[in-house]
Amino acid sequence: MSDEPDKSPEPPSGLAAEIGAKATRKLKARRSTQGVWFGLGMMGLIGWSVVVPTLVGAGLGIWLDNHHPGKHPWTLALLVAGLAIGCLNAWYWVDQQDQAMRDESEDPGE
Repeated sequence: MSDEPDKSPEPPSGLAAEIGAKATRKLKARRSTQGVWFGLGMMGLIGWSVVVPTLVGAGLGIWLDNHHPGKHPWTLALLVAGLAIGCLNAWYWVDQQDQAMRDESEDPGE
């Protein structure tokens, strides 16, 4: 029997913990199946989520201008409204995806 106290390894701190966290993130990123094509697809999806409401607003504005002419053009107003709705839609979707990615990266199971 030895009189030396048991020395258990201390948890890493400082630089060692930071390097370990970066290595873990790197390994997790390599395992991820989302690649370049996934990113391009998401850019396309975000683009369409802005373009569609903008075109719908412009189309509705043109129709209103042709059928109910007035002092002010409907086309410009509804085009801007459609653009605003599209941007809010894209922002909401990107925010949801960002939150999902953060939740996945903070998952203690991995």
